[in-house]
Amino acid sequence: MRAREREVQRGAGGALAPRRPGEGGRAEPRRIPLTGRGPADNLGGMKIAVSGKGGTGKTTLAGMLALYLAGQGRPVIAVDADPAASLASALGLRGEDAPAPISEMRELILERTGASEGYGSFFKLNPRVDDLPERFSATVRGVRLLVLGGVKSGGSGCICPESALLRALVSHLILRQDETVIMDMEAGIEHLGRATARAVDRMIVMVEPGLRSVSTALAVRRLATEIGLVDVVAVANKVRPETDLGAIRAALGDLELAGVIPYDQAIAEADMRGESPYTGSPAQVAMMEALAARILGPGRGGGGGGGGAGKDAGGGAAGTARKASR
Repeated sequence: MRAREREVQRGAGGALAPRRPGEGGRAEPRRIPLTGRGPADNLGGMKIAVSGKGGTGKTTLAGMLALYLAGQGRPVIAVDADPAASLASALGLRGEDAPAPISEMRELILERTGASEGYGSFFKLNPRVDDLPERFSATVRGVRLLVLGGVKSGGSGCICPESALLRALVSHLILRQDETVIMDMEAGIEHLGRATARAVDRMIVMVEPGLRSVSTALAVRRLATEIGLVDVVAVANKVRPETDLGAIRAALGDLELAGVIPYDQAIAEADMRGESPYTGSPAQVAMMEALAARILGPGRGGGGGGGGAGKDAGGGAAGTARKASR
């Protein structure tokens, strides 16, 4: 097994503790339950998918939302389901601290699916995956991160051992009852089947000023509704004071614009440094509380904030965001 295919789990004090197989086989990992109790337990474990055109800030939102909800006491699992994985850096993990993509763990895939080298044989479509979140995740600031990766085999199509394992894992995570799951997805619904999609509480599609991202958002919404994921909303990012929100709403048609995130140079600078843009400052918490209340629904955002980041969010939320990282 390659060095990156190590098991990463939380040690004492929340530190990351890599576990490597010992001589004579893999050491049995310590089990750390994914379920938990906290002050926000009464809010339930929402299942949120974040999608959109590349570069719109979907990964930034997924990371900030995960860190905010974890700070409110929720057990949160963040799932990087985008082949261009970058959710780890949005959460503040770097280099070897980030978990390896499960799609690249060839030995694990062969073992769990029963496939053989070359995939010229039958394999399981429902492999065992219940232990994978604990074995191959890393925890940062209360958020457990799992990286799926993408299927890279040329000509493998939609049905291959990698995709079977990843889809089974996503189904397992989405159908959990206690944890809040936030999935950072590419512009599509690659890892969602019909049954899994119906268990997703809400899909957030990121847009930015410009028609290309809106066109992608509408295409993602169409694909989602075709498999039963009907609760889809848009969030506009990188919005400047001069941005015409009316034009964005008109282009979105009946796709609800549920939140607005103003442009913030500090977020762009944090991204350039490979750091999480979410510092947990009082100003940022207030901004995320207002935004979460809008995009997750009343009473689901973890606080008592109002709709300051809603459809006409150019005021209070924008002002709060500009102060957040100063």
